[in-house]
This record gives sequence, structure tokens and C-alpha cells, in this order.
Amino acid sequence: MKNILVTGAAGFIGANFAELMVKKYEGKYNIIVFDKLTYAGNIHNLDAIKDKITFVQGDICDFDFVMETYKKYDIDAVVHFAAESHVDNSIKNPFIFTHTNVIGTHTLLEVAKQFWGEGSTNKFVHVSTDEVYGTLGETGYFTETSPIQPNSPYSASKASSDLIAFAYAETFKMNVSVTNCSNNYGPYQHHEKLIPHMISLALQDKPLPVYGEGLNIRDWLFVEDHCEAIDIILHQGKKGERYNIGGHNEKRNIEIVKLILERLGKPETLISHVEDRKGHDYRYAIDPTKLKNEFGWEPKTMFKDGIVKTIDWYIAHPEYLMK
Repeated sequence: MKNILVTGAAGFIGANFAELMVKKYEGKYNIIVFDKLTYAGNIHNLDAIKDKITFVQGDICDFDFVMETYKKYDIDAVVHFAAESHVDNSIKNPFIFTHTNVIGTHTLLEVAKQFWGEGSTNKFVHVSTDEVYGTLGETGYFTETSPIQPNSPYSASKASSDLIAFAYAETFKMNVSVTNCSNNYGPYQHHEKLIPHMISLALQDKPLPVYGEGLNIRDWLFVEDHCEAIDIILHQGKKGERYNIGGHNEKRNIEIVKLILERLGKPETLISHVEDRKGHDYRYAIDPTKLKNEFGWEPKTMFKDGIVKTIDWYIAHPEYLMK
């Protein structure tokens, strides 16, 4: 493995992963970043490593261009982040999510199959979400054998892409692993997502809209810990296996908002409860036991430390909070 294609690496998690790979394996791998630069992609996310990567602007749904990229850079491995990922947007424009997340993933896999050949040992890591499992009640955790029960157009498109990835592993004996991670937070996240969005509004003393009573629960993982797990799976993950990545850091949405306000010294009177999201999943919680038992991975960042680090990063980088 020498030339690694990282799709969607101008986005939040992909940029953090590309930065990790460059710093951790400098000189060992050539990192080829492939990104369409949609509204959620930001080329400046890669500024810290721009002289140590190769950037290719393109659409993962463009079969011929993707094949040309594989050939031009002699791609040995793929880590696939590129996706439409904002649930609210999937409710407004669901077809875009089906096209990018399903057709795009299928395109990357089919090009890999044609370029590497069936039965190849070349690695393909498909990065997905815990939302494919649907929702949980007050107890229990998602495991790798939990039923796939997506509830939003976004999660349904990701579940579909997961199944295509597994089909290529089974039918064509490709070395594909799938990861399903809980909510990420940290540097470079687009301002439409919960934490940067609330930071932005609080800094402007604007109302912070919270769906319903804000009691929905998410399992939060610092992005650098997620990237470390993907690095392990890239190197050691088994063909046709799913790996759950989570931090056992469950927080209600209202807790997150209040933590942000407290850190910024803003009053809780800024909180504004609004009509709940359609099909809003109540709780996500990941059991990462498989990843821990097989590879010894555990998150390093406690939420109480990670959230402060994240808030302070956005204060220092206000350009990431601007629309």
C-alpha cells in the first residue's frame, strides 16, 4: 500500500483523517485527496498539509473520471468519506443523497473492482454512520449485528451504500471493510452541524433553536479518535467486516447546548425550543467492543476535554462559523 485515495477529504472528518495520515506516516504514503468541493467541502481544511498531498477535484459519481484517477495515481487503497450527510437537507432534497451516497459509493467500488481485479487484497474502507441502525430507547447499544433500520433519507442512503460495499466483498471477494461511527465533533466541521451552529449563534447573541425539548441523545466522539480507528481498520480490518466506532459519551442535545453557552459565558435564555424534526431518532449509542477486543482501540479524548478544545478552536477560527 503506497497510494491512498481519500474521498471527501476536504470535508470535516476526511480532512482530519488526511492530516493524521500525513503526520503519522510522512514519506510512507502518497495521499490523494478526491473531493467535489460542494458547499460542505472547504479546500482550506487542507492548508496544513497542502504541500504534502495531491488534490483532485471531481465527482465520485463520474465513472470515467474516477477510473482515470485510479489509473493516473495507481491507487492501492481507498478510504471513502465522501457523502451528503446533513439529515435536515436529506428531508428537503432526498434524491441528492441517494445519488451521491449510493451511486457514488457504487461507482468507487466498481472502478476498484475493474482496476484491481476480483479477489484483490487492496483495501477499501467505506466510512458510514450509526444512523443506519435506526433508533434506540433508553437502554441498549448498537452492535455490528443490530438490524439495519434507517429512518431518514440520509441514513437510508448510507445503509444502502453499506450493503453495496458488503455485496462487493462477498460477490467479488474484495477486501472491503465498513465502519459505522457515532456523532463526531472537532475542528473543520461545517457550520450547519449542531455544535458549530450553536457556537456561531451564541457568539452573535442570537436564539439557539433546539428541536422539541432537546432530549434526544447522541453518542459523541472526538474526530481525532475516529480517525485513529479508521487508520487501524485500513491496516488491519478484515474483509467483509463491519466495525462500530463510538465513545460511550452520550449526551442529550440540550446538554450540549447548555455546555456551549456556559463555556461562552452566554445566558440559557438564548435557547429557543422549536418544532421537532420529522422522523427524529431518539437515541444513538454505539458498542465499540469488537474494535477494542480485536485491535485495542479506545477513544483517548474525554468529552469534557474535547468539547472545550472544540469550542476554543472555533473561537480561534471564526471563519468556520460564517455562512
